[in-house]
Amino acid sequence: MKGCRVNSEWNGDMKKFDVLIIGGGVSGTSLLYQLCRFTDLKSIGLMEQYDAIASVNSQSFNNSQTIHKGDIETNYTYEKAKATKRTGNMIVNYVTKLAEEDRNGIVAKYPKMVLGVGKEECDGLRKRFEEFKPLFPNLKALDREGIRAIEPKIVEGRPEDEEIFALGALDEYVACNYRALSESFVKEAKKAADNRDANCDIMMSTKVTDIKKVGDIFQVHTANPKVGVVEAKYVVVSACGHSLLFAHKMGYGLDLACLPMGGSYYFTPEVLNGKVYTVQNPNLPFAAVHGDPDIAVPGKTRFGPTAIALPVLERRNLKTFADFWKVFSLAPSTMSALWKLMKVKDIRNYTLTNFLYEIPYLRERLFLKEMKKIIPALELSDVKFARGFGGIRPQVIDKNQRKLIMGEAKINPGTGIVFNMTPSPGGTSCLGNAEKDMYLIANFLKCNIDKAAFDEVLLSGEVDLLEIDRPDEGSLVEV
Repeated sequence: MKGCRVNSEWNGDMKKFDVLIIGGGVSGTSLLYQLCRFTDLKSIGLMEQYDAIASVNSQSFNNSQTIHKGDIETNYTYEKAKATKRTGNMIVNYVTKLAEEDRNGIVAKYPKMVLGVGKEECDGLRKRFEEFKPLFPNLKALDREGIRAIEPKIVEGRPEDEEIFALGALDEYVACNYRALSESFVKEAKKAADNRDANCDIMMSTKVTDIKKVGDIFQVHTANPKVGVVEAKYVVVSACGHSLLFAHKMGYGLDLACLPMGGSYYFTPEVLNGKVYTVQNPNLPFAAVHGDPDIAVPGKTRFGPTAIALPVLERRNLKTFADFWKVFSLAPSTMSALWKLMKVKDIRNYTLTNFLYEIPYLRERLFLKEMKKIIPALELSDVKFARGFGGIRPQVIDKNQRKLIMGEAKINPGTGIVFNMTPSPGGTSCLGNAEKDMYLIANFLKCNIDKAAFDEVLLSGEVDLLEIDRPDEGSLVEV
């Protein structure tokens, strides 16, 4: 498209942008889309170190492909579920407004449920249903026969005296290929920039080596000789654990450390019609096991994730080992935070068990027990380790408070640069997080936002979000 790749404003031999985004995953590309579509900024750039968009955690095999809402995730509070429902439904509104040929393969409808096994879990779900049903009117309470009608293999082979109960929804968009979504954001960003004669410059295979503040401008140094150094009035770093690495280099976020958590998955034949989550152990800060149809691998059900701390910032990339040690920090406060976690018996046992889940021969045999909670009739011969599947999530440690920060972490020193680290549900929250950054940018650069267009595209349509779910404008700029 004319005007959308290489015709950025130049300052001598140096490209100059109003806003530069570092990171071409779903978080970075969603911000690119919003800035090109809903603001009057004239020059927006995006740098990605790899040669394809969404090559790391937004890749379909590196995440669970879920559009989280908080209805079947029992570790979500009512307020977190309300916020996540809004951002998840923004994805649905965006995709369902695309032309048919442009939205194929991005989102999918399946049944979904959270399954309780045993009296304690079932009673907990019944209580949760009463609390959450005003927020999720499509959510249904399902007894054994209700479960059997949707997911018969959950009931097959299960003892009749074992109590089961579920909360479920049958006809919603619940799955997303976040790489396909990222590619769509780039395409629509270029189209929007072209329509208003703005520059949208996508710089692939461009690894950032340094960011420097020079007066009121940021100079971003790269390892790509064709790009070299560029300038920007505002920079947003959306590069998972590397975001904290760049923040530390600039003297920001020194009170934070990063603990990368890796997850693995297992395949079985297609035994589920939709997504089935299990009840979260309240003592565990990581996701409970769930089973999902796999968008990218038809005919399979994927179970997981496991969770294990890994000393790299990218899964299966040993080159990031040295970067891990720069953001992990062996400071006493970091060690104290980890010690506090390990003092909890459930977390100690969970850590050991998940380590064993990575050992060949043992892993399938041990993880089968978790899978049989969902599908009792599964046999060892049905289970195959999903080699090459599973990514990294940068869990952030607050060294001052000596605890893990669950959810999004944003470092905003107010100087024209923002560093985003988005563990799960980072994919689901991409448009909501981009919305916050768009307002931060607008306030800093004094640009305009087309709020009417934003409302029409993202907050209305398939799911109407205009009335009860939109936070006030002030909350969008709070970090």
